[in-house]
Amino acid sequence: MFTNVTNLITFVIDFAFTFAIQFKSIVNFSTLKYQDIKEPSVHGRYISSAQLHSFINSNTIKKKISLIGKSVESRPIHKVTLGSGNTNILIWSQMHGNETTTTKAVLDLINYLNKNSDLASQILSSVTLTIVPVLNPDGAVAYTRVNANNIDLNRDALELSQPESKVLRDLYDEIKPDYCFNLHDQRTIYNVGSYQKPATISFLAPAHDIDRKISASRAESMKIIVAMYKALSTLLPDQIGRYHDAFNPNCIGDTLQMLGTPTILFEAGHYPEDYEREKTREFIFYALIKALSVIAGNKIQEYNLDDYFDIPENSKQYFDLLLINAHLINNKYDENIGILYKEVLDEEAIIFDPYIEA
Repeated sequence: MFTNVTNLITFVIDFAFTFAIQFKSIVNFSTLKYQDIKEPSVHGRYISSAQLHSFINSNTIKKKISLIGKSVESRPIHKVTLGSGNTNILIWSQMHGNETTTTKAVLDLINYLNKNSDLASQILSSVTLTIVPVLNPDGAVAYTRVNANNIDLNRDALELSQPESKVLRDLYDEIKPDYCFNLHDQRTIYNVGSYQKPATISFLAPAHDIDRKISASRAESMKIIVAMYKALSTLLPDQIGRYHDAFNPNCIGDTLQMLGTPTILFEAGHYPEDYEREKTREFIFYALIKALSVIAGNKIQEYNLDDYFDIPENSKQYFDLLLINAHLINNKYDENIGILYKEVLDEEAIIFDPYIEA
C-alpha cells in the first residue's frame, strides 16, 4: 500500500490530524468547566461601561483590541480579535442596549479561548474571530433597545442612518466574514411550540428573500443551528425554539443573508427562576462553543438540513405572573390576569416593575 516510509508517516500524520479534528468537534460541555471561565466582573442584567472597559483592558486576556468607531454620544465601540485561521467569523452583541445576556456569554467565550485547551487551540488555529461586545454603547448605558437617536439599529441595515450601523457595516466590508453571529435577548413571553416551557434559547437562519427560499448561505446557517440544537437539547429539553423567519431586509441578519453570508440569530431567553439570566448566559456560551467547533472542524455538512424545520417555532403564551381567580378580588378583572415585568434601570441595577398589558 505504501511505497516508502515517508508516505506511511504522511498517512499517519494526516489520519491523526483528521481524527483529532473529528474528536474535538464533539463537545462535552461538562469538561469545559464553565464556572472556572465565567467572567466574574459582570453579573445580572446591567453591564456598566466601567465593567466592560475593565475587561477589555485586562492584561490577563490575550487579545487584540481596536477602536472601530463611536456612537451618537461619542462612546467608543471596540472590536476584539482572536485567532489566526483562514475562516473569518464576525460576532456582535448588544445591538439592542438592554439585551445583555449574550454580552456576558461573549466575555466568557473570550476567557475560554484564552485557556490552554485542545478545543480552544483548534478553534483559534482554524478561525479568526472578530467580536464587537457592545455595538450600541449609548443604549447599553441607558438600558434601552434603541440608540441615543431613538433608532432601532436592527431596522437600519439598509438606510445605515446611524453611526453604529455604519460601524458594523464598515467592519463587515473590511473583514468579509465567512459567517456572522447576531446576538440578542428575547422576552420572557416566549415558549417553545406547544410545550409548557420557556424558550430559553431560540435560533434563526434569516431569510434572504420574501419567499424565504433556502439559499446556499441560509442552508449553512440552518445546519449550524441543527448542530447547536442537538448538542444542547439534553441540557434544555423542549426549551430551544426556532424564531419566526418573516423577511425584513431592514434587519441586519436578512441583509447579510442577502449578501450571501451565512448568518445566525441567537436569542437568549428565560430560564425558570433566572431573571438575572445567568443560566441562560451559560447555555449561550455552550451554543457559541458548539457553533465554532463545528465550523473549525469542517463538520457543517454532517448535519441534516431537514432537521432545522423539526425545531419547534416559538409561541407567545407566557406571562411573568398569572393571577388565578382575580375576579374574586375585584370584579372589574377577568377571571385570570397575566402580569408582565417591565425592566427599569435604577442606579445601574434593573428593577422588575409589574404591569398588566392592555
